[in-house]
Amino acid sequence: MDSQTAEHTAQLPQVTEPRNPGMALDLDWVANVQANTSAIERRAASLPGRRSVKKDYQAAWLLKAITLIDLTTLSGDDTVGRVRRLCAKARQPVRPELLDALGVDGITTGAVCVYHDMIAPAVQALHGSGIPVAAVSTGFPAGLSPFHLRLAEIEESVKAGAKEIDIVISRRHVLTQNWQALYDEMKAFRAACGDAHVKAILATGELGTLRNVARASLICMMAGADFIKTSTGKESVNATLPVSLVMIRAIRDYFDRTGYRIGYKPAGGISKAKDSLVYLSLIKEELGDRWLMPDLFRFGASSLLGDIERQLEHHVTGAYSAGYRHAMA
Repeated sequence: MDSQTAEHTAQLPQVTEPRNPGMALDLDWVANVQANTSAIERRAASLPGRRSVKKDYQAAWLLKAITLIDLTTLSGDDTVGRVRRLCAKARQPVRPELLDALGVDGITTGAVCVYHDMIAPAVQALHGSGIPVAAVSTGFPAGLSPFHLRLAEIEESVKAGAKEIDIVISRRHVLTQNWQALYDEMKAFRAACGDAHVKAILATGELGTLRNVARASLICMMAGADFIKTSTGKESVNATLPVSLVMIRAIRDYFDRTGYRIGYKPAGGISKAKDSLVYLSLIKEELGDRWLMPDLFRFGASSLLGDIERQLEHHVTGAYSAGYRHAMA
């Protein structure tokens, strides 16, 4: 990534993409999807060492990464106060004096992601900012509650003001190769979301094989998903580079076949600034600059922002600060 690339990416205009309407289930296409695990792992292993950005260029890419974060709190001890503080961080993710030193203004995160009960305080705290609220739904994280309750949960979250709904698929449909059931489920979730965009969480760490990941990605896009997302963050294995490569190539294939761009969200385990740079380079190389915008790419993270802010302070001052200077909430 050179300086011209970073500058161009930072200045890309916001474009409203036509929403993916989905398509009829094409089982022949699904059956032809394969995954060469050894080749995928070799390609993924090469990424961290192939692209390196330093100094001003690194700062530019880290600022870009901030705008792509779904700042998230999904804890059983969440409170209204914590959510309000997190929303304040979303509005002002980097200390003003650092932004002044970098010559940057108006940086916000891509969204704030919460459980259903925290939607109302998040919407209130973000009023006027343009930052959407995303809500996890459908019996998150296991997705094993009764189906009618999962649909009702989506509808209640949309009614409460969530503009994005992160749903979890039924992993058993993938593990038993019941593609019709997965398609029907995803289609029903999409319909329940109405105008709210839907992110399909595949829980890739529980799908067994990269081929299953590829086929599940394709099925969810066929059923109308606006985004496909790796993980809930609650599995033992969350976002990885091999899984990401498989999913974004499925996105590329779907775009080539249908003309509709689907978003991608790696979530869970991405906590270091240097990791975000690797993911951004992967997206740029495999999908292109258009996907480096918040409507098509998000990081599902919270601690990532703190490390990015520390790296930006180091860039400005030459010294690393203590983590408590960059609290999330």
